[in-house]
Amino acid sequence: METNVTNMTKVQTVNTAGDVHAQVDKFVTEGYSTDRIYVLAHDKDRTDRVADQTGTEQIGMDEEGMGTAIANIFRSRGDELRAKMRSMGISDNDAERLEEDMDRDKIVVIAWGGKEYDNDDFDPTITYFPYMV
Repeated sequence: METNVTNMTKVQTVNTAGDVHAQVDKFVTEGYSTDRIYVLAHDKDRTDRVADQTGTEQIGMDEEGMGTAIANIFRSRGDELRAKMRSMGISDNDAERLEEDMDRDKIVVIAWGGKEYDNDDFDPTITYFPYMV
């Protein structure tokens, strides 16, 4: 069975909205459609602005599931961000590191492979840029 690159999830951490544009262009060139490219920033308004400016998506109920979406109403922003990332297959440890990057004003760009994950299940094949140790 041949693996299509767009069935793999890739995560890029960037500094600015301009960097998001460049990364989105790269992911689109690789074959991802913009409806499978997501942005996250620690500040909700910044996430909204960057998603609008770049034509990308935000992780919502369709991706994270109704249970997680409802629980996120009662979570802190950091807990909400980690839950959203976990629903896309990012492990607890990696979600924690990415959320810490967002605390330092980074923006996370995710090209999603399309598989939803529950609880402690995660995708060990996700590629992170810059590489996460």
